[in-house]
Amino acid sequence: MLSVQLGSALSVGLIDEVGAAGTAWLRLSMGAIVFLLIARPRLSAIRRADVLPLLALGVATGLMTVFFLAALERIPLGTAVAIEFLGPLTVAAVRSGGRRALVWPIVAFVGVVLLTEPWLGEIDPLGVGFAALAGIGWGTYILYTQRIGDRFDGIQGLALTIPVAALAAAVVGVPQAWGSIDGTVLLIALGLAVLLPVLPFALEMLALRRMTHTAFGTLMSVEPAIGLILGLLILAQSPSIVQLVGIAIVVTAGAAAQRGGRREAADARREPSDGDQLPELIG
Repeated sequence: MLSVQLGSALSVGLIDEVGAAGTAWLRLSMGAIVFLLIARPRLSAIRRADVLPLLALGVATGLMTVFFLAALERIPLGTAVAIEFLGPLTVAAVRSGGRRALVWPIVAFVGVVLLTEPWLGEIDPLGVGFAALAGIGWGTYILYTQRIGDRFDGIQGLALTIPVAALAAAVVGVPQAWGSIDGTVLLIALGLAVLLPVLPFALEMLALRRMTHTAFGTLMSVEPAIGLILGLLILAQSPSIVQLVGIAIVVTAGAAAQRGGRREAADARREPSDGDQLPELIG
């Protein structure tokens, strides 16, 4: 979570250079190169039934990245993360199997309203909309990441889906960034790619091989608070008292929605392979 939010905060400078979609495309493209070099995926391991999930995860990742950075261009980091968090929180609540869990996305929504403070008339509807679309992408990403993680060892799945994400982002990213790319921009994009997607996506893939959707989605409840803190420290985005209450409500709703932490499906219970060990993946 720290890597994700640090990468997001530091992406603001690149957004000013090549735009939100351009930043998403460059970051994902650099990440794809890193994953391909590390994992060296075997295309022969892909079955026909794997094609659609791989494409779905790649497209969801690409759109999630583009929409979130587009939101970040218009609204504060903490607010964008809190709105986006409604996606995985809703996934967690729906899959928990209990009606009571469905109240927590509603509670979190109340926190988001406090964060955006619409009564002040300063809300950016487009920024909020982009963050909401990113939330849909994040929820979809969680569902498909666990499925792909169960099929492919280590970060093989990421090495197959991040290039797809880069291609999806390229549709809007290339026209926006074209003409502004130089050596410095590429180096910055490479550094940002390590922070996001390389390190956190690899850790998430390994985590989702061992956890339920619910546990993963709700443990991420601390992420809006991390986004708020880094927005303050790096981007000088100072929240009001009302916004602090809003972020506290979002975090509390996420934590309260949590149910069990271990995978229970029989087909998911297996000993980790050598490819699952992070030091070997990045060593």
